[in-house]
Amino acid sequence: MASRRKVRPSTAEIIVVGNEVLNGEVLDTNSNWLAKQLYFLGLELRRVTVVRDDLREIAGAVRDAIRRRAEWIITSGGLGPTHDDMTLEAVALATNRKTVLNPEALEMLKERYARLYEMGVVKEAELTPSRLKMAMLPRGAKALRNRAGSAPGSLLRYKGSRIVSLPGVPRELKDIFLNEVVPLIKAEARRVFRYAAGLLVRGVPESSMAPVLRELASERPELYVKSHPKGLEEGVSVVEVVVHGEGQDPEKVKDAVESLIGSLEERLRAFQPVELRRMSMEEVLGDERRP
Repeated sequence: MASRRKVRPSTAEIIVVGNEVLNGEVLDTNSNWLAKQLYFLGLELRRVTVVRDDLREIAGAVRDAIRRRAEWIITSGGLGPTHDDMTLEAVALATNRKTVLNPEALEMLKERYARLYEMGVVKEAELTPSRLKMAMLPRGAKALRNRAGSAPGSLLRYKGSRIVSLPGVPRELKDIFLNEVVPLIKAEARRVFRYAAGLLVRGVPESSMAPVLRELASERPELYVKSHPKGLEEGVSVVEVVVHGEGQDPEKVKDAVESLIGSLEERLRAFQPVELRRMSMEEVLGDERRP
């Protein structure tokens, strides 16, 4: 009987746009959140790039990701109404097209500003040139509804890449990604099941456990073993060891990861005194809303 061929997950890259990130003015939490979502969805994130609010730099980053054949390119930031919001223009430049007034995006903006007017948030519902700017998408792009803000997201298919452009405001980025992008990924991407678990080790320095980790990693090359030193607590070394596994069969992946954690526990007990505590996937990766 032929063995089941291993599925290679679809590749992804994230491009973060904004002077404020590179200046240190704003801490970029968007790429971290997106990375976790892509991990849980079973894609392979290959790179995170941060660029300034510069048309050619953004276009160059998008063009480079296309050249690397990233199947999902996700940009964060630069979709708003101001002069320095130029991500969609840069995506158009990178794909040799122009931006045009997108009918879907226009309707979304009309609905949004009519609602804001009724709420008394804005003095008029008219779509001013600044507001209309948010409806200018690369030719051929699909508008993605923003339920948490004004600027629609954008999806452009180009040469095997799907370029998804999201606002930089975290709540808006999360809304569009979860409601508009996740269903597309689930329908179109090659995905694997992923599982991770950890072991919190007190009393064994990372350098002392390194040979044990190396030996276990060589015994189970299909798993990824990584140690994270946490420093000293009350004069005792604390290290977190995380094991990642992936595949098509959830039970087999979970069993493999838990088995290696068990072997690690057994071998580390030889170091005395030592304190060991199992860590769940939620502890290792956080318990934020998963796709």
